[in-house]
Amino acid sequence: MSKIWTKAQIKCALEEKGMTLTGLAILNDMNPSQMRSVWSRPVRPAEKVLAEFLGVAPAELFPTRYPMRKSSLLSAENEALIARKKAGLDPDKGVAA
Repeated sequence: MSKIWTKAQIKCALEEKGMTLTGLAILNDMNPSQMRSVWSRPVRPAEKVLAEFLGVAPAELFPTRYPMRKSSLLSAENEALIARKKAGLDPDKGVAA
C-alpha cells in the first residue's frame, strides 16, 4: 500500500531536497501561482512535476484526484438516449400499427 501524503509532508519532502514550489515552477518553466494552486484544485502539469521531483506517482500525492474521470453534463439515461438516436434507433419513430 502506498503512503498517504499530507500537504505538510509534501512541503517537508520538498524542503529536505532543498526545493520550494516556486523554485520547482521556475525550473519547469511554469508560473509559480500555477504550482501553488495544486493545493486547492487539480492542476495536472503541476501535480506531474511535483510527483516526478519527489519520485512518486501523482496518484500517490493526490489520491482523490485519480483516476481522472470524464465529467459529463448528461445523465446516464440521456447519454443512452443520444447513443440510440445516433445509432438510428430513435424511440419516437416506431412502426405505425
